[in-house]
Amino acid sequence: MSEFDNVTAPPPPPTSVGPVPSDQRTMALAAHLLGIFTWFIGPLIIWLISKDDSSKGFVTDQAKEALNFQITITLAMIICFILMIVIIGGLLAPLVGILNIVFCIIAAVKANNGEAYRYPFTLRLIK
Repeated sequence: MSEFDNVTAPPPPPTSVGPVPSDQRTMALAAHLLGIFTWFIGPLIIWLISKDDSSKGFVTDQAKEALNFQITITLAMIICFILMIVIIGGLLAPLVGILNIVFCIIAAVKANNGEAYRYPFTLRLIK
């Protein structure tokens, strides 16, 4: 059995009956963009606000996805700081920062269009 046999695909995006309302698209956009500026705090607050409201399924899903991605970025940055002992971390940290910005912008644009976005390479710790 290979170590790659346990890798699972990202969860499917939520299915919606109709178009996503404008206020939910805006909140999902904010959850993704706040990850750039507030680390995981912004997506966490949006997820905590919307998780108990069943009418905000799109916001909850996208905030959870943004939160999981920011947790993954945090772990990657911690590894980069540890690897600075052997210099490679100093080269990898800017790349992780650039990937964070690029993927957050892509996710924000998709969320603003009402499409659920799944970040690649994300540890989905919050289910």
